[in-house]
Amino acid sequence: MLFSDEYFEPSGRGESNLRERGSRFLGYVFPVYNESDYKKCLNEIKQQYPDATHHCYAVVMHPDQSYQRSTDDGEPSNTAGKPILRAIIAAGLTNVMVVVVRYFGGTQLGIPGLINAYGETARTAIQAAGKLQHFVEDEVTLEAAFENEQEIYRMAERTQSRIVNREYSSTVKITLKIRRSLSVTFKKNLTDFPAISLING
Repeated sequence: MLFSDEYFEPSGRGESNLRERGSRFLGYVFPVYNESDYKKCLNEIKQQYPDATHHCYAVVMHPDQSYQRSTDDGEPSNTAGKPILRAIIAAGLTNVMVVVVRYFGGTQLGIPGLINAYGETARTAIQAAGKLQHFVEDEVTLEAAFENEQEIYRMAERTQSRIVNREYSSTVKITLKIRRSLSVTFKKNLTDFPAISLING
């Protein structure tokens, strides 16, 4: 995907299930942010379904979706992990793990059947989880005299920036998180306020 400062994460966990010619497919969505997170989630599923035939999954992390992993867990190559991964990418999600558990029902599904079953189970689990919009943010710290503090708050409000820290001494220092696409304009506009100094960011 082309990188922007907007990205989407699952709003929570999601589940789905599918039956296909006797086989059961159980889908689970987890928000994850590092390898420790997703390994913990995978272990949770394996403990919940220790007798399942397969525990296939895909993971996507980072705002630009640059971390991608998938596994077929014994299914024919590219029939499980890759369809799950494609469902995640198609939904535009990141910081997510989707696990699809399969109980074999005695009938071979064939390559197309497996691809469809794993992909559809992942898609419906993702749909059940929902998604939340997030933005990549830059952090800036501004310093001003007390009489200019309110002007910083007005600037923050105009750019929908988040105040993450305040420090009071002989001056006030306020740290903001600013959406990256607005950050350059925010800093440029600071030249109109010489009483406010950019000390970090």
